[in-house]
Amino acid sequence: MARPAEVRQPAAPTSSRQAARKVRILGAAAELGAREGLASVQMHDVAKEADVAIGTLYRYFPSKPYLFLSVLEWHIDQFLGGRDTGPAGGEVTDPAGEVAQTLIDLSGKLLGSPLLASAVALSSFTEYASVVPTQIDIVERSLGQRLLRLLGDRADAETGRSRIRLLVYSWWGVFVAMLTQEISTEQGEADLRLAARLIAAP
Repeated sequence: MARPAEVRQPAAPTSSRQAARKVRILGAAAELGAREGLASVQMHDVAKEADVAIGTLYRYFPSKPYLFLSVLEWHIDQFLGGRDTGPAGGEVTDPAGEVAQTLIDLSGKLLGSPLLASAVALSSFTEYASVVPTQIDIVERSLGQRLLRLLGDRADAETGRSRIRLLVYSWWGVFVAMLTQEISTEQGEADLRLAARLIAAP
């Protein structure tokens, strides 16, 4: 019996030129995904749009679902990079409120491009082991780190990390429910505020 193909590890850029090339690929995938949706986008199309060789594309992104999960992370990074980290003094007076507003605003940003939002959501539902070659620690990602800073040092480290995981999982579930119109945007925002109050409470 043939063994399943081993998932390749994605390469990391080692120069500013390679980093720029990787960003170009992410931008091309995001543009094509927003315009055509996941099913219609082919890896060759992304390579052509980004003006890179197909081998270069697969070097950084071993599969299409992995590519679009990376697009999601890239959009989250861009969103958080353009957002204030909090009050000038560094102290967040309403952590639960700040967490909820961050998640609500992020949802609105992603839902602003429905086809792209669907593409990244569908990619996340693909068989996980075949999509993500390396283990992902949600708390160490940019969104997890932002929420951790907003909550501050109000609990032991492991409890704090568990709270962040619960918040990100809750946000993702609500985001998908809004994307699929299972719930309204207003209900989704209310649910996120409730989740933040319940999970982020001291």
